[in-house]
Amino acid sequence: MVNSNENDRHPADYAHEPLTTREGWQRFVHHTPEPPALLTADERAGMDDLELELHQALRLDYHSELVVVNTPMVTQVINTGYELMLVNRRQLAGARRGMAVFGPAGTGKTTAVTQLGRAHELRVRRRHPQSGPEIPVVYLTVPPAATPRMLAVEFARFLALPLGARNNLADVVHSVCGVLADAGTSLVIVDEIHNLNLGTRSGAEVSDQLKYFAERIPATFVYAGIDVERIGLFSGTRGRQLASRFTPIPTTGFAYGTKLQRQQWRALIITLESALRLAEHRPGALARLDQYLHLRTAGMIGSLSHLIRAAAMRAIRDGTEKITKSHLAGVALDYAAANQPRATPGIDSAPRGTAATP
Repeated sequence: MVNSNENDRHPADYAHEPLTTREGWQRFVHHTPEPPALLTADERAGMDDLELELHQALRLDYHSELVVVNTPMVTQVINTGYELMLVNRRQLAGARRGMAVFGPAGTGKTTAVTQLGRAHELRVRRRHPQSGPEIPVVYLTVPPAATPRMLAVEFARFLALPLGARNNLADVVHSVCGVLADAGTSLVIVDEIHNLNLGTRSGAEVSDQLKYFAERIPATFVYAGIDVERIGLFSGTRGRQLASRFTPIPTTGFAYGTKLQRQQWRALIITLESALRLAEHRPGALARLDQYLHLRTAGMIGSLSHLIRAAAMRAIRDGTEKITKSHLAGVALDYAAANQPRATPGIDSAPRGTAATP
């Protein structure tokens, strides 16, 4: 069993731990950003320079981890994952089902699968506050050019298992499987699955190692990655076996063609906008720019989140306390969003200096 004194540590101790460690995962599961107080213009005017700087720093930190939005895709991943865990509860190893979340970069795959993991762990802790499973969820990423041993080490690193130079692959796998079986692990999330190429010998060996883990660990496995068809995840002998057991959840950017699609896009913007902590920003100002925001981001939720958060930080730093089109137009976005085909008719690029608020 894993020895852990995590309850004796302050959550801030985990701030720089990646999700692929147990400590970092626990911080992610239990951390909820606290919105900082909004001050009036008079209250801000009454602050000295240091107080104002600290207040701004607090809000800049807050906007760096803006609220996660339960989009239809996130909801689908959580619901489907929960159903699969129920189905798998009494299944033998070879019959357990899994899920594969795949699509272009920036469409929220990692957000969706980590929210599934968070929801599952909180549900387990709520039902079994004292004597429940020690490690309900494991989260790891497939390293580039992975080998079976590298994959096994990723599992061991999450569990903080001591590894010596003399530990061979069989030793590591045996330790990992034993610990996770004893710890009651019921969900294993494997991200960056596109780093696995079934067309190569090493990729095929890693795929076989994953299959072995799935057979030894009584848990539901969830994969997430970019364009998994390209790496042959569901083709060939190994791929067809995977395809027969894994439910695919494709992810895309938000469309803007139909009335329902526009409503869903606006709802996403409204949710992100409602989390802003800007003293002069009027609710609905960004929602009225829904067409422009879709043009800038091509409907990619990651790009939209970055655009709004960066613009909010600019509004804090320059003292305007509200997002304008000038703020939005000044934010440089990722290459993928900037080079997507522009299919939305009748929308010109934003003129600088035009206010997003009346």
